[in-house]
Amino acid sequence: MDSIIQGIAIWALPVILAITLHEAAHGYVARYFGDLTAHAQGRISLNPMRHIDPMGTIVVPLVLFTLSKLAVGTGFLFGWAKPVPVNFGNLRRPKYDMLWVAAAGPGANLFMAILWALVMKLGLIMPDSELSKPMLLMGEAGIEINVILMVLNLLPLPPLDGGRMAVSLLPHRLAHHFARIEPYGFMILLLLLFSGMLGTIIGPSIMFTIQMVAMLTGLKA
Repeated sequence: MDSIIQGIAIWALPVILAITLHEAAHGYVARYFGDLTAHAQGRISLNPMRHIDPMGTIVVPLVLFTLSKLAVGTGFLFGWAKPVPVNFGNLRRPKYDMLWVAAAGPGANLFMAILWALVMKLGLIMPDSELSKPMLLMGEAGIEINVILMVLNLLPLPPLDGGRMAVSLLPHRLAHHFARIEPYGFMILLLLLFSGMLGTIIGPSIMFTIQMVAMLTGLKA
């Protein structure tokens, strides 16, 4: 039980920041390109309380982490925040600007992964103390959750960010047909998750990205 409480304490801040800042980034970029929907609803904010979904941001990750920790000894996390509302029709160039709005979320996760890597590097430089060990553990958790969210959201599956980016880049006719997958996107994602195929698909990209972040920040020579 102590290990579960310790794990929750270490992962809580990285998970909340990773999920909520991902959503906030969509709102910031949407406003930049002309859509004020998120701004009008007060969703362009770095305040996590504006983005937390009680079930997706707290209950589901907490239950999954606890159950997986008890079952296999390794915490498993999956969750979501309240999606920031974006009216793509309000963008100045809807089809093209959609690319940047969608890319903002994964881009924010990459940026945060790098910041957490720097936190981890600082913890390595510091003398052993009651502060350095939590910094190392929280930095590692921050890198992992942000890279996982980035890679997952880049899957070319509407309504994930990668799916919207694909719609933006595809020719109009193909984009129209591809966008029709969106109502079934989360069902497909859950099927991949529970069949074990999702890990096979995104696992190599996650490991590669973590290694690149480590090299970029000097954690790995």
